[in-house]
Amino acid sequence: MNESGWALVHSALGVADPEEKCRMVDALWQSVESGRWCPDDPGEPGLMPCGRPGRPRLVHPRKLPRRGLGTADGRAALIHAIAHIEFNAINLGLDAALRFPGMPPDFYRDWISVAVDETRHFRMLTARLGELGFAYGDFPAHNGLWDMAEKTAHDPLIRMALVPRVLEARGLDVTPGMIQRLTEAGDEQTVSILQVILEEEERHVLIGSRWFEHLCRLRDMEPAETFDRLFNQFFEGTLKGPLNTEARLRAGFSSEELDRLQAAVR
Repeated sequence: MNESGWALVHSALGVADPEEKCRMVDALWQSVESGRWCPDDPGEPGLMPCGRPGRPRLVHPRKLPRRGLGTADGRAALIHAIAHIEFNAINLGLDAALRFPGMPPDFYRDWISVAVDETRHFRMLTARLGELGFAYGDFPAHNGLWDMAEKTAHDPLIRMALVPRVLEARGLDVTPGMIQRLTEAGDEQTVSILQVILEEEERHVLIGSRWFEHLCRLRDMEPAETFDRLFNQFFEGTLKGPLNTEARLRAGFSSEELDRLQAAVR
């Protein structure tokens, strides 16, 4: 194991300033792509503080105000909500790479690569916020994505099932509708960003599917039944349709899994 490489991952996860976190992820990926560091088993993670800035203010999801997309403020609030998800997803990629020892080397490279993509998404969204006169932290946000990360920190199989294949996969479902609404509002700049994010998030969910199935095989567990059980055990709230079945199939969901999810849609 290359200690300096994993030390950089620890540092990137722990730093609170978003710009500094993004720069550290850049440096981390340059090290990987250049061959100076080949991620393998990080060993036991030890203490893993997750760095997040003091803003945005975190509130319960039901306390977030609803805004239409007919105004710049309303569009900025939506962009901010997505930027907050992407910032958390940077930390989730780094956390997944650090937290679970004993996985194949490709697991660690995959999740570092996800952090790299989420860094680029976060930067695109915050740049768009700046064009509208706002910055990350100007609107309240909720902590649902990271709450699920904490609930699944004890088991990589559960993490793979519930973070990429439940919460992140919801982005595959809802982003086409957001693109349509923003197109109708004439916001083509934001639409172009969301189209990039939608395409790249399929790969992230596919990575989760791949490692979920890998862990199911190792444990002699049937994937569709296991996913259904974990979804019913951990998912809180209502699963709203429509599901983006084509994108989910490309992202590694089986037809049986989609049939079971469709039955849960309200």
